[in-house]
Amino acid sequence: MTPEELQLHEANLLAKKAAIEKLVHTRAFSRTPPHGDDGDRSMVANDDEIVIQLQQNDAKLLRAIDKALARIKAGEFGICSDCDEEIPRLRLEAVPWTRVCVPCKERQYS
Repeated sequence: MTPEELQLHEANLLAKKAAIEKLVHTRAFSRTPPHGDDGDRSMVANDDEIVIQLQQNDAKLLRAIDKALARIKAGEFGICSDCDEEIPRLRLEAVPWTRVCVPCKERQYS
């Protein structure tokens, strides 16, 4: 992978990270306090559960992005952690925080 490609991946990862962090911040301040009858409070509780799940997904994705940025700095970005082969460009463009190639990912789920 060329230094220019690495810089592009790093920029994309940093942009994605910033977008997620902004979304996390927005969700944290958009919570509606419970009010109304039992039905209203139940809907608010359900919304809170969804927000918690989204926050957990966001945290997981942020960790994956941070690990990908660390792999860039370590010179290991774009190399499958399972088979040590180069991860195809299209896979990295689709999922830049990935640590495995498609065949290895498929083996993980079979």
